Amino acid sequence: MRALISVSDKTGVAEFAKELAALGVEIISTGGTHKALEDAGVKVVGISEVTGFPECLDGRVKTLHPSVHGGILAMRDKASHMEQLAELGIGTIDIVAINLYPFKATIMKPDVTLPVAIENIDIGGPTMLRSAAKNHKDVIVVCDPADYAQVITELRETGGAGYETKYRLALKVFEHTAAYDAMIAEYLRNERDIPLPPNPTFTFEKIQSLRYGENPHQSAAYYREVKPWSGALVNAKQLHGKELSFNNINDTSGALAAVREFDEPTVVAVKHANPCGVGSAATILNAYQKAYEADPVSIFGGIIAANRIIDKHTAEEINKIFVEIVIAPGYTDEALDVLKEKPNTRVLELPNLEKQPPAGQIDIKKVDGGILIQDIDTGLYEESDLKVVTEKQPTKKELEDMKFAMKVVKHVKSNAIVIAYDKMTLGVGPGQTNRISSVEIAIRGTDGDASSRDINGSVLASDAFFPFDDCVTAAAAAGITAIIQPGGSVRDEDSIKRANELGVAMVFTGVRHFKH
Repeated sequence: MRALISVSDKTGVAEFAKELAALGVEIISTGGTHKALEDAGVKVVGISEVTGFPECLDGRVKTLHPSVHGGILAMRDKASHMEQLAELGIGTIDIVAINLYPFKATIMKPDVTLPVAIENIDIGGPTMLRSAAKNHKDVIVVCDPADYAQVITELRETGGAGYETKYRLALKVFEHTAAYDAMIAEYLRNERDIPLPPNPTFTFEKIQSLRYGENPHQSAAYYREVKPWSGALVNAKQLHGKELSFNNINDTSGALAAVREFDEPTVVAVKHANPCGVGSAATILNAYQKAYEADPVSIFGGIIAANRIIDKHTAEEINKIFVEIVIAPGYTDEALDVLKEKPNTRVLELPNLEKQPPAGQIDIKKVDGGILIQDIDTGLYEESDLKVVTEKQPTKKELEDMKFAMKVVKHVKSNAIVIAYDKMTLGVGPGQTNRISSVEIAIRGTDGDASSRDINGSVLASDAFFPFDDCVTAAAAAGITAIIQPGGSVRDEDSIKRANELGVAMVFTGVRHFKH
């Protein structure tokens, strides 16, 4: 029995080779692995002794040879294959233990250049792994040092590995090489900002298994991109609390997207993937107080995202209710002590959470039998494109509140309506099948009683145009004095006319923000 061992990650490889040698396995190796094994006292046959051909081109070519791949790919139960090996003087290779050039570690370096990255693309390694995995019925293939122990155990006990083990290891190889190639393709694509390729490939690494998915009967796991940007949720550090759930992670991602819209101190509260309370103020404490007062019912059990360091007083206010998660760029020591008083509150720290994602980030949605890919919605609107379409001009304060409301409504499920005043949400109407229902929900608020709410002088933002003038009528009746919306309906004039009749200012942005 012969084993070919060639690894970049040399964790445990000397011990593995020694165990194989003790079992009578001949060890073949290359380059740095050959030296490491020899230094460890393992008898090793050099790859050039097997191929009869020297390594060349600075090591680029050493294992791409029939004496290697013939020995791996020959089907042992096929007489013609074995006869050809004998005629050609090729011996079988029964164990292949390989891991690949460190392409990921290379591209993670901030100063990496394209030529350096390319030199760390492995060619021979994936080829041998795939050959061995294809012929797994006859060859034991190992790409992960974590599997060395099981292989040795089975060799000791039975003189070989069971088929289920060989199958599992072969599957692991194809997953590994597929991810490796996808990582290379993604890196090269990003180097040239090539969007929406004809055959997109992505690779993710498992962070953890989750207790369940959206519901207890659904299995789930959490994965990260190979090279996520610095402000991405996957880079958050959990400082306290229980393990994150599927819904926790999903809702926190939405909260981060919303809070990144704001430069001033802002707190976003999210419940069931929708912002339920948002406040901006001179301090993070006042911003939290606004977010809480915006909807003290829905914020309970929600997600809190802040774009400033949380201080002790803000933490004390948060602790007056139960929240699932608090995420912020940082915490004072006193604030962290306060938040840790609640054992079930998860506390996450993400230093760069306020930064917008870099260009080229995409959104992927799974649909039945396929996926949809799009650029993420990073823009809001261009100030120069704002168009006042009514006789009444909005005041400076109304314009500020309208911009605030539009930043929020962009992150509410469509059809979406947000009512705001003094940089604080007063009502959120999410996800209705008609826009007037979203308006009515936002006006009523969580207590369901529009008559008990004071929203006079507030503004209303809509994520898309009004198909009819009923939304304007309802808004004016509730005391709303200004409306911001994209415009673009064939019946825009009906809404403009109604706004003029009711003395409501209306501004068109020209930019829609559906979120499904």
